[in-house]
Order: sequence, then structure tokens, then C-alpha cells
Amino acid sequence: MARIALPRQCLLCGLACNPLPQGPICAACDAAYWNEPRLRCTKCALPLPALRGGRASPARFVCAGCTRVPPMLDATLALADYRPPLARLALGLKFHSRLAVAREFGKRLAQLAHDHPACTPRPDVIAPMPLAHGRLIARGFNQAWEIARPLARSLGVAAEPTLLQRIADTAQQSRLDRGARRRNVAAAFRVRHPVRGLHVGLVDDVMTSGATLDAAARELKAAGARRVTCFVALRTPPD
Repeated sequence: MARIALPRQCLLCGLACNPLPQGPICAACDAAYWNEPRLRCTKCALPLPALRGGRASPARFVCAGCTRVPPMLDATLALADYRPPLARLALGLKFHSRLAVAREFGKRLAQLAHDHPACTPRPDVIAPMPLAHGRLIARGFNQAWEIARPLARSLGVAAEPTLLQRIADTAQQSRLDRGARRRNVAAAFRVRHPVRGLHVGLVDDVMTSGATLDAAARELKAAGARRVTCFVALRTPPD
């Protein structure tokens, strides 16, 4: 009996459609939600609404917070803001094991990196933000690693899933204010492999305050990393 190819549902609009090749998002949602001309802080990827649609190099722009207190991260690349309906993708990946979303995030981050000054030259190694052991066992996978693998493959660089180890099972960051988030992760990570002189790319699904990524970057710099660039799928905008 011949197989009938049934249309798949777009993960954003839910309509049965022909998604983009090898992707979980239909062409209409791709055009509506991903092609965002917003400029971002080159350090933390915070959106800069006043500069929306500008044509200047993204390397020029640093937000007030990063100017006042420079982060340990040298640069951050983000695909879009964490907002509906794009937030549904991150939630589907994290809590419903929709790994096709991770591949889509990784592919799009690689496309963004190809022409971004923060990735010239390319990172020497790509590493995921680690999960606490209990959360990894409960979830069955690390969503950051699922994004990091296709990203590294597209960039043609090494990927190391165990570069960083989480040594403190911290409280969930989403339940804490900004100051508590920084204290919560101040000594949460350990570098497990040599990084001296390397440009390290850190990968995560969502960046909220940036405290967790900055704490990881601090440990990498203390271990001798030359540069730390963060790749995040979605960035939480200011309230």
C-alpha cells in the first residue's frame, strides 16, 4: 500500500501546512516572526528599540547596563525576543521534548553567526550550558546541547558537551529577582577541560538576566579562555 504524506502542523500557528524544508515552522510564520530587524546590545543581546531598523554595524551598540557594569561575556547573539508565539518553541523543546526545535534554533544561530562580527574568527569550541544532574535525569536531555550540536556542525567547529560542569544544584532562576539570580549562580560551575587561549562559544535556549551565562563565562575566563561568545535562541526583553 502506498504511503500517504500527511501535512505536518507548524509549531507556531498550529495549522497543517508544508513547513520549510527540514524545519518545523511554516513559511508564513517564518516571515512574520523571525525576520526581525531589531538591533541588540553586542554584549548581552538586550533589544535596543530606539535603534530598530538601523543599518550600522551591530558591534557599535552596548546597552546602558553593560556600559555601567561590563559583563564577562564578550558578545551575545540572539535570534529574537522571548515572547509569544516564539516562546512556545522554547517551552515545547524544554518540556515536551520537541527536539526538531533545537535543530531549528541551531541552524538559525549558525546563519546569524556567519555574518556577525562577534564570530570573526569562529569560536574554537562550542559548549552547552550544563544542567544540574537531577534535572538532566528528569528531562532526559540537555536542550542547550541539542542546540549546540547542529550549531557547531554548521560552523565547522568542535563541540564539547562536558566542557562545563554544574557543581551546585541552584534554585530555578525564573523564581528570583536580578540580584538573587547573580548570587544564586556565583559559584555554580567548573571548567573540566583546558580552554587557555581559546575562543569559547556558550549555548543556551533562553537568556533572561544573563546571570547564569555570565557566571559560566567568569569561570571560563578564570581558566584562561581568551574570549567567550554566547549563542542563545531567545532573549527576554526588559519588562
